[in-house]
Amino acid sequence: MTDTLVNLASPDKLFIGGEWTSSRGDAGIDIVSPSTEETVGRVAMASPADMDLAVAAARRAFDHGPWPRLTGAERAVYLRRIVEEMGKRGDDFARAFSMQVGMPYAHSRGMSPFLGGYFKYYADLAEQNWQEEVRPAMAGGHAIVVREPVGVVVAVVPWNAPLPTLALKVAPALAAGCTVIAKPSPETPLEAMILAECIAAAGVPEGVFSVVTADRDVSDYLIRKPEVDKVSFTGSTAAGEHIASVVSARSGRITTELGGKSAAIVLDDADIGTVVGGVMSTLVGLCGQQCSAFSRIVVPRALMGTVTDAFAAAMQSVVVGDPFQDGTQMGPLIARRQHVRVLDYIEKGKAEGARIATGGGRPGHLDKGFFVEPTLFTDASNDMVIAREEIFGPVGTVIPYDSEEEAIAIANDSIYGLSGGVFTQDTDRAYAIARRIRTGNFGHNGRVIDYSIPYGGFKHSGVGREGGMEGLHSFTEVKAVFMPELPTHLRG
Repeated sequence: MTDTLVNLASPDKLFIGGEWTSSRGDAGIDIVSPSTEETVGRVAMASPADMDLAVAAARRAFDHGPWPRLTGAERAVYLRRIVEEMGKRGDDFARAFSMQVGMPYAHSRGMSPFLGGYFKYYADLAEQNWQEEVRPAMAGGHAIVVREPVGVVVAVVPWNAPLPTLALKVAPALAAGCTVIAKPSPETPLEAMILAECIAAAGVPEGVFSVVTADRDVSDYLIRKPEVDKVSFTGSTAAGEHIASVVSARSGRITTELGGKSAAIVLDDADIGTVVGGVMSTLVGLCGQQCSAFSRIVVPRALMGTVTDAFAAAMQSVVVGDPFQDGTQMGPLIARRQHVRVLDYIEKGKAEGARIATGGGRPGHLDKGFFVEPTLFTDASNDMVIAREEIFGPVGTVIPYDSEEEAIAIANDSIYGLSGGVFTQDTDRAYAIARRIRTGNFGHNGRVIDYSIPYGGFKHSGVGREGGMEGLHSFTEVKAVFMPELPTHLRG
């Protein structure tokens, strides 16, 4: 059962205002294993009344509690305690990830020791003098540009990487002095609940952090609450743009990190082994359920056969199966609806005239679970549905080009602009192309995601940035204070 697998003290409760409490409703959320299709646990489902309580607790903690009024260094002490508590729960986080999402346990276990690093990084930033900047005022005297916490934050996170995306919101928001209500995906509530236990054990003041597990209808009620100052959302473009329209209508603050259809541009001097290694990790890791996956592989026409053969061989060697079995390299898709979606896109690609070089269906040795073979399309063009829409599965599409200008045009011909990369042995060519691709992140000979560096997208891939100092600033408001003379602590 859930409480055995991840050692939760209160799997049937919500964490509101610093306490585990029963839901005001009588519904629950079943956790279904994507590898067995069996129900492996159940958690409480928040009702609108529970959302009201969580927002009221966060509002009180922000308006009247100590948290926003602590110094950055004082908040950093709590953040480091959270790191310590997370370190004690590494295996619980890893098992939750593999059980809910299907990430191979060997991979999730390898990741878990590093996930407290988000909180350590923002603890270090919180101690720096980033909240006040003195500038000369044009009319004389001084202007003190102050960054103050934005207020009550709702952090809405997706199911594909529940803890990293949650930490990338919670850590900077807490460091900035905000109070936070975490709303995990109904498919993956456990990491947020484990984190709540860590935050409680760290002694974070009452009301500063809450977790409300809920379905999408009740979540919509939460984001509409006028007492919420900011919503930070990671997920699908459709959901993110809906949330942005709701929050912006009341002049609320919003950050969204949404979908992608990223291109890997292969130049004529690229090392094919480097190309395969750099792209495959994004198509196979998390079963391709990554918004920054290199799902379009843009290749010189003369190299089409070589690149296609190399990718097909690599995909055929991937071990697909039970995430808790040694040797598994790729697990299942998250849910039945996602399984149907990915297989439907594969059929659309075939119908449009693209050729399947490998994959295209359920692995023959797996008759249960939401598994799909790593799949590669070739003989494709950028106007096909499989090249334009986000499939969110282990499906890559090889697209030929005849000139470097055409490759750049193909990469930019997308409603998305989240990530991308170029594969070449020439550093100058790589940087020149990087500057011409309209994406928020771009890599040379691979993809890098670094929480100390700003991350986000152009176009329909979202608004704002997470990570780095920019991620901390996104949870603040800017105030200009004009003074003829500086206060004592800012005098040189």
